[in-house]
Amino acid sequence: MLPYHGKIGLYVFLLSVLGATTIISTQVTEAGNVWLWLIAYYVFVNIIVFAVFSDYAYQIAVRAAFLAWAFAVGLYIVGAGGRSWAVFGLYVCFMAFFHWSEFVTIAATNPKTLSVDSFILNHSAAYGIAAVASWLEFAAEWYFFPTVKYDYFLPVTVVGTVLCVGGELLRKTAMFTARTSFTHVVQSVREDDHRLVTTGVYALCRHPSYVGWFYWSLGTQLVLVNPVCTVGYLVASWRFFDERVLVEEATLLTFFGEDYYDYQQKVPTGLPGIHGYKLSK
Repeated sequence: MLPYHGKIGLYVFLLSVLGATTIISTQVTEAGNVWLWLIAYYVFVNIIVFAVFSDYAYQIAVRAAFLAWAFAVGLYIVGAGGRSWAVFGLYVCFMAFFHWSEFVTIAATNPKTLSVDSFILNHSAAYGIAAVASWLEFAAEWYFFPTVKYDYFLPVTVVGTVLCVGGELLRKTAMFTARTSFTHVVQSVREDDHRLVTTGVYALCRHPSYVGWFYWSLGTQLVLVNPVCTVGYLVASWRFFDERVLVEEATLLTFFGEDYYDYQQKVPTGLPGIHGYKLSK
């Protein structure tokens, strides 16, 4: 059962997507006007959101509306942008859905930790820089190699799509499995409802949410067929999760002691080349 603010994030997104896709479908024969209609619609939705909601609810609604609009724009680009731009539209859809679904999933599984930050749009400066870098690489390679890049490397986009979908499903499955034991921020104090989860996808790997995010991140660059950023994202994501797992597992050993130590011995992290915090005995 979603709490009130979770319902705002859900319904504003779904209704905004419905409105935008309706505009796209009814204006499809007048391609030159679609962008104007979409921009006008986005302004209209923001006026409605501003009039209906206030304070915290408004902050949620305006973000959900933006992600919905971005998702719909991505769909439009997929359908009308030609083969080379279609992959960018697909990428936009994956990005928008990922950030919106993070919020809604937290709302459904661990509502006491729900906040505007649950959209993780403000993850870090490095995350934003990486995203912009991928857009610039796509634009440059589209300009100089539009035919070669997408006519001959479509299978790369297919692989990226599989990684994005699979990574998204794995991460959300992990969040629903862990429920109140999952948070976006590594906890330094054990809460009363924080338990050691070793079932479901956690029986396959110790950090399924990180594994899902790792491969989803890599998949976004394969979707765009960005060779430079694919390598860059691989290295940056590996370093980020290597450090994150070390910190988190040191904390989990403090929380759960022998139980977590035994769990470490039986189940891998799931992340390539990352072994986590090792406690010598």
